[in-house]
Amino acid sequence: MDQSSRRVKILVADDSPIYRKLVEQALSQEHALVFATNGRQAIDLFREHLPDLVITDWTMPDISGIEFCQRIRCDFRQVYAYVILLSSNTDKEEVIEGLAAGADDYVTKPFHTGELQARVRVGRRIVDLHNQVQAKNRQLEEMTLTDPLTGLPNRRAIDIWASRQLRAAARHQFPIWLVMADLDHFKSINDTHGHDTGDTVLRGFAEVLKANTRQSNFCARLGGEEFLLAVTHTEKENIKIPVERIRKQIETKRFTVAGQTFSVTASFGIAGFCGTVAPDFSDLMSRADAALYAAKHQGRNRIEFAME
Repeated sequence: MDQSSRRVKILVADDSPIYRKLVEQALSQEHALVFATNGRQAIDLFREHLPDLVITDWTMPDISGIEFCQRIRCDFRQVYAYVILLSSNTDKEEVIEGLAAGADDYVTKPFHTGELQARVRVGRRIVDLHNQVQAKNRQLEEMTLTDPLTGLPNRRAIDIWASRQLRAAARHQFPIWLVMADLDHFKSINDTHGHDTGDTVLRGFAEVLKANTRQSNFCARLGGEEFLLAVTHTEKENIKIPVERIRKQIETKRFTVAGQTFSVTASFGIAGFCGTVAPDFSDLMSRADAALYAAKHQGRNRIEFAME
């Protein structure tokens, strides 16, 4: 949605019905307003609506505008709202106190309608800019955790996921399995058909992995032609089922380049953990890698488990 056409949600907190009406008359045509008659109600409504802007009176019967502002900044750190304080006091020390408490702007009562509208427009621009920056930051964070070729999570994302999941597996004593997968004879694919074709094969294998990974599990590209599948809450007698399904699907998948059709295979090594003391992730990875090496050594296009 175009930010300029979006109706901004504003929470208005004021115990005076007259000033609530004045704010409504000034802003309701362009903005969505929510009204609170005291500070406690304002906090509840803030939590419910997470407004873009807050206009709060300084003096309210239970919680002051200053306290309300401080609660917003303390209790809702992940949410940014532009806060305008209203007060009949023009003392500069009070203005400084309000801004120090976390307010963004200060308007004196009685206010001029045009001034309030202008201050709100400034607040809206700040909120929109903040949202754009947050979106860019999320995009950059996602980029740092994503392999650009396949769209799968990368090694950094694996490390973040694994440290959290291994602790959870130890705490709740559920099984967790690491499956390392490696495309067989991948160098010959690049040498015979070119690196662009190799990239196509990597993307194709990534698609097979994603299609066979439950939302609660995890698949990623380690680098080169190596991939990782992590599976939780599955017993040893069942873990081979999804891995075998992936092995068969990649084996039967066909790639066509310049009129030539070919297929690829992959080898898999599996290592697992279930207990009360989480292993080091690198140790679990080493065990899965050793199982993968065994699969390669015993003829490729097969699945091997790590030694107990």
